[in-house]
Amino acid sequence: MARIDLHLHTRYSDGSLTPAEVVALAHHAGVTAMAITDHDIVDGVPHAMEAATPLGIEVIPGVELSSRLNEQELHVLGYFFDWQDSTFRDHLAQQRLSRNVRIPQIIERLNTLGLELSEEEVKVKAGSDSIGRPHVAQVLVDKGYVQDTREAFERYLKEGAPAYVSRMLSDTRDVIAWIRNAGGVPVLAHPTWTRCQGEPLYRLCACLKDAGLLGLEVFYSSHNRKQTSRFLELAKRLDLLVTGGSDFHGAANPTIHVGLGKGTLKIPATLLDPLRRAARS
Repeated sequence: MARIDLHLHTRYSDGSLTPAEVVALAHHAGVTAMAITDHDIVDGVPHAMEAATPLGIEVIPGVELSSRLNEQELHVLGYFFDWQDSTFRDHLAQQRLSRNVRIPQIIERLNTLGLELSEEEVKVKAGSDSIGRPHVAQVLVDKGYVQDTREAFERYLKEGAPAYVSRMLSDTRDVIAWIRNAGGVPVLAHPTWTRCQGEPLYRLCACLKDAGLLGLEVFYSSHNRKQTSRFLELAKRLDLLVTGGSDFHGAANPTIHVGLGKGTLKIPATLLDPLRRAARS
């Protein structure tokens, strides 16, 4: 059975593997089409395309952007945009800048708590311009301050923890416009993260649709059958496109596998053509 996976991260953001290594895992899992959706950066896309071409795998340009609507953080996935568009890449650079401003503040708080690590160590761990808390967490693991990245977030880095620093985020409606203006399809990622259910989630998605949202990530590694069914119905009510992805990161969450999620993820390949048509319209 053909598989697709439209939510994958590499070392260009907070994943642990190179684009070529993610492509190899996709090939092993029988994935025929995939999207690299690194946070605020598209530099891994051409490398994935190069690795995927001889294997017959289609690589769809993708990205994941953090945003804020009122007081709520929302993640928006973009697909089929022109990843070389200079204006879009400028927006991504600004997104990364907000990350780079935040990280030194987090490190300063950790140093105050007696944990010795430097910004340079975190940059080396990141390996790209897209630096985030997962890279800080991995340095904490490497230095023996915590057992794993989960503990790092729980003790120091999650919201409310002693080293947490909030991030300046762009308005969700602006992020949607950036993707649309680059010829892409904006999709609300992992709707369970919105902490909304029922009619509040419907109203949120309706508001975002009015701003140009085109899709909803229905199939996702942590969605159970009931949630998947509810999100399918929501997408139908609002005439939103349906997408799906594993949200693979590699070592940061080894229970999630490319194309398979936690082992039962099945993303219909038929979802791809409607996305393609929406990008062309």
